Formats: sequence, structure tokens, C-alpha cells
Amino acid sequence: MHFIPPVSKNRIISKFPKCYNPQACLQMKEDWNEKAKSACLDRAARQHGMDRLKMSKAVVVGDLNVGKTCLINRFCKDAFDRDYKATIGVDFEIERFELSGLPYSLQIWDTAGQEKFKCIASAYYRGAQVIITVFDMADIKTLEHTRQWLVEALRENEPNACFIFLVGTKRDLLSAEECQRTERDAVKIASEMNAEFWSVSSKTGQNVQEFFFRVAALSFEDAILQEIELSSSSAVRIGDGEILKVDAGDQQDRAARKPSCC
Repeated sequence: MHFIPPVSKNRIISKFPKCYNPQACLQMKEDWNEKAKSACLDRAARQHGMDRLKMSKAVVVGDLNVGKTCLINRFCKDAFDRDYKATIGVDFEIERFELSGLPYSLQIWDTAGQEKFKCIASAYYRGAQVIITVFDMADIKTLEHTRQWLVEALRENEPNACFIFLVGTKRDLLSAEECQRTERDAVKIASEMNAEFWSVSSKTGQNVQEFFFRVAALSFEDAILQEIELSSSSAVRIGDGEILKVDAGDQQDRAARKPSCC
């Protein structure tokens, strides 16, 4: 078995993370899926397959200067740099979590917002389990552009097979009244996208950890449910399979659980 270093305490998710805005929630539930909970407890008790790290891919898309890199850096490095350089092509971070006692990793792909890099970045949209579309709450035009960014990201993936999030950054730059007005507009567009809306500040850190915990929890649970489906049609036990290796038929089954998109 390969040695797996322990997950840091601030990456242990013991309770199912809630969406801060119930009006824009992908799943209105209070706890993990019962099948997923049972499978995790059973596998944790056996300590079987713990050397196989499970991983999902999240791509972050949006206009130039909306704060995609700052959002990722605030969560992954707990840092905020106002004078960062624009992303060239793509970059990524891997964050390790522990959920329901099991190890889990999230690949977070930071893509360039400049037009000249779109052809490069779009190749990295493929195979995403999560699409995060980002806009600047202080620049309402960037909210309108999120529709096109989502269309381009979905073009590289199986239809209806991704969790979709709409994230407004820089909420610290708005007054309370401006924030409420922008959030109302964002909730409407999130509904059209079948996305979950979050409002965050990378500068202050407001809602950033809660958001990424929510992303990790939903994608982890979906991965476990995938593995349950695979094991139900074979003799494979939970933990023996490769979560991310599924054929076209499995992708279609999985897509049926996801909301459709515009």
C-alpha cells in the first residue's frame, strides 16, 4: 500500500455543507444520501482501498479580471494578492479532503479569461464533474457573459453530467443594498442555468471555504453513488473500482441525476 499523508484538520468535512442561499440551491437536503453514507461507513470499517485516492475535476471559467485566480488562491493558499498576473492558458491546484472518514481530492482548474487563450483553455474543460462560472459583482456585464462561458464549457462535456455553480466575487466592494440587488439578478440567471449561486469575497474570505466545501461534498457524494451503481452490476465492492472511469452508458445514467442546463 502507498502511504497517504493525513488530511489537514481544516479540510475535514464532517457535516453536509449547506448552501448559504436557499433560493439558489442545487439540492435542498440536510444530510448525505443514505446509500452513500452506508457505503462510506462499510468501506471505512473494512479499511479497504484506502490507498486509492478518489478525485473529481472542477473547472473555473469567466471573464478576465473577475477574480477566478484570487478565489482559488484564497481557498487553497489562504492568500489574497490584489496585483496578481493574469492566468496564461490554464493552471490548477489539488486540494485533499476527508469526507465521511474517506480521502477525496478535488482538482481545481483555473482557466484564462482572455479571448486569445480560449482555444487552449477549452481543451482542459473536458472530463469536468463541476463547472464554476465566475463573475464580478461590481461589473454586471460579466454576469451576462457567464451564459456563454457555461455553453463553451458544456460543449466539451457530456450533456447534463456536471454540477454547475455561479459565483459572484468582490462582494466586499458593494454596499448591502447593491449586493442584494445584484444577488437577485444572479439568482435569476442561476435558475436559467440550473446552477447554484454563491456570493463571495476573496479579499475577506467570506463564503469562500463554505463554497468549496459544498463543491467537494456534492461531487464526492455523486462519485460514491456512481461507484454503488457500478458495483451493483458486478461483484466489485465499494472502494475497489475507479470512480472516474465510467463508460458512456454510465455517464447517461449519471446525467439523469443532474439538472439540465440552458
